[in-house]
Amino acid sequence: MADTCTHLDTVADVQPSSTGCEDCLRIGAGWVHLRMCMRCGHVGCCDSSPNRHASAHWREHPDHPLVRSYEPGEDWWWCFPDQLLFAVDGAPPAPSHP
Repeated sequence: MADTCTHLDTVADVQPSSTGCEDCLRIGAGWVHLRMCMRCGHVGCCDSSPNRHASAHWREHPDHPLVRSYEPGEDWWWCFPDQLLFAVDGAPPAPSHP
């Protein structure tokens, strides 16, 4: 496990793709918590959710390594390849689902 994320150069100016897990909404499934890809804005469900769409998105798109919590009041980031939970100093407030 890394001490520092080495993938911050992949972050883009993104907008959330959906107000919920776009993949769960498509198949009529539910989720526990939401994550937003910081490369493309894909909103997916967390690994505590039955379908784990956020990590599935990363496995399908390995050049999209970072997600940010898409939950109200949470401001943390997760780097899949570095397996690192962290905050970014000076980052704008995290968006969240309604």
